[in-house]
Amino acid sequence: MASPHDSNTLLLFGGEYFNGSLAQFFNDLNIYNINRDEWRCVTSPNAPLPRSGHAWTRAGNPNHVYLFGGEFSSPKQGTFHHYSDFWRLEPATREWTKIESKGKDKSPSARSGHRMTYWKQYIILFGGFQDTSNQTKYLSDLWIFDTVNFVWHSPQLPPAQLKPDARSSFTLLPHEQGAVLYGGYSRVKATVNVKQKGNKGPSQAQRNVLIPKVHEDCFFLRISQPATDANPNTPPVVRWEKRKKPANAPNPTRAGATMAWHKGRGILFGGVHDVEASEEGMDSEFFNQLFAWNIERNRFMPLGLRKPRQQKKAATEPRGGRRGRAQANEDELLRQLAALETGASLDDADDIELAKKEGERDDDKPTREMPMTMEPPHVRFNAQLAIQDDVLYIYGGTFEKGDREFTFDDLYAIDLGKLDGCKEIFSRPVEDWIESDDEDDDEDEDEEDEEDEDEEEAGQQLYTPSKRKKRQDEVSEASSEPSSEPSTPSEEDETETVAISVDDGLPHPRPFESRREFFVRTSAEWQEILMTSLRWKNIQPETLAIKEIKAKAFELSEEKWWDCREEIVALEEEQEAAGIQEVVSLAERGDAASGGGARRR
Repeated sequence: MASPHDSNTLLLFGGEYFNGSLAQFFNDLNIYNINRDEWRCVTSPNAPLPRSGHAWTRAGNPNHVYLFGGEFSSPKQGTFHHYSDFWRLEPATREWTKIESKGKDKSPSARSGHRMTYWKQYIILFGGFQDTSNQTKYLSDLWIFDTVNFVWHSPQLPPAQLKPDARSSFTLLPHEQGAVLYGGYSRVKATVNVKQKGNKGPSQAQRNVLIPKVHEDCFFLRISQPATDANPNTPPVVRWEKRKKPANAPNPTRAGATMAWHKGRGILFGGVHDVEASEEGMDSEFFNQLFAWNIERNRFMPLGLRKPRQQKKAATEPRGGRRGRAQANEDELLRQLAALETGASLDDADDIELAKKEGERDDDKPTREMPMTMEPPHVRFNAQLAIQDDVLYIYGGTFEKGDREFTFDDLYAIDLGKLDGCKEIFSRPVEDWIESDDEDDDEDEDEEDEEDEDEEEAGQQLYTPSKRKKRQDEVSEASSEPSSEPSTPSEEDETETVAISVDDGLPHPRPFESRREFFVRTSAEWQEILMTSLRWKNIQPETLAIKEIKAKAFELSEEKWWDCREEIVALEEEQEAAGIQEVVSLAERGDAASGGGARRR
């Protein structure tokens, strides 16, 4: 998770490792300092017990992180249980606090594979599963925790209201007016034909079995706060609204594809698709593709890595590690703010010298060179995602080969603004899979009684159970800040691969144009748009300082730049493929009325 308290920090808690013989669960808090490229392991006697499959999210304020539930098993997996405890972490002090709920049915039941996000003062929890010795039960209940009054609410929805089916391993992202839900995984009942042998020859019989289902639907959870004079324990008003299936959704469908929120988009990575059932079990296809889901337009776009463009002048941003990129971005922003405060032009921002911060020399630790590749990380599912300063971090995940299951211990970084490569922060070798005695015995039995074994399995369930059945329900999505209200597109083209540019009357970025260049070119237009919007809200722009107007206009331009980022990247790739180096606006150069000779040059 990206720390909400410090933009230079990533948080990692708990998890599970299974080597084929023994399962190991963790409860340590690992903190990664991005600038220093350093890990710190924080242990506390007051920390939650070891677990995996838990969910955690930041709160509406940057001071707290909340964690609920999860699961644990003994090393030999002889015993297994879920958790129903609720914890609060203060990232600044690394202190854990257990939040007790009084009364039966006053808080969510024990579960794994659920998801949490936040809205204003509330923490939203939905779904998950409960695994017992007899069955796996998937959940569809909605819970909302009030972080001010410390009380759980379970909204009672009308029976006729459409709501998401029970599921786990889905995406739940924050939103200005609630939350958005996409996809998920569950096992549903189905009737299959089974071959049986009898005195009169083979015959067909029907049996009820549980088969995997990968959900592809999308819902918007609209939340309204109670009246200001309402009782403090009054729950917010909620309503599920079903959206159309997102256009350009990843194909084939995949489970264990995780997503992190970034500036009105969900960034998706990895996943697994179970192709078919065979005598050996499931044939699975794994992925390492990146997609961006534009929540407003309800459309997916693939994100591909590409080689950096050769600039005419040396790049100003150092490539010596993550700290160099982050420091360059911070310095650029500080120079722009300084230019706005002094009334200088943004074109002169590069000439402004920044004063060195107190204690900054202590952080100037040399960083090592990190390998950069144009290939994304190895195919996997259930990877952990986090985004800090427009950089996507990918940690861990699982891959299967035959009956073997491999857990990755690696960390990668991808700049979402440039997409100029995948940086390997660290990667440890995958440990060998240990065959258990039970597996060896099963293999011998399969060789001796293969036909009888196949018939018996077909009569019981369609797919061979695997450790992944539980593990693909475990991953927790990173959540950050809310986006604007989603709108359902009037037309949907699922086969379309390139998003259509939407003419909303706003200034549009050009290919290869940075956020700063875009704002310098369109600053006057954004200021006019801002002042018009303020007047509609009965706010006189004259009451604001010039630097405040420019700062708010820059925020609007940056939001537009990210909103159409995938479309611009597609245009950039087309121009590069055609050998086009740079597109010059003749109108801005004053050459619009030039004769044909100028155009022929």
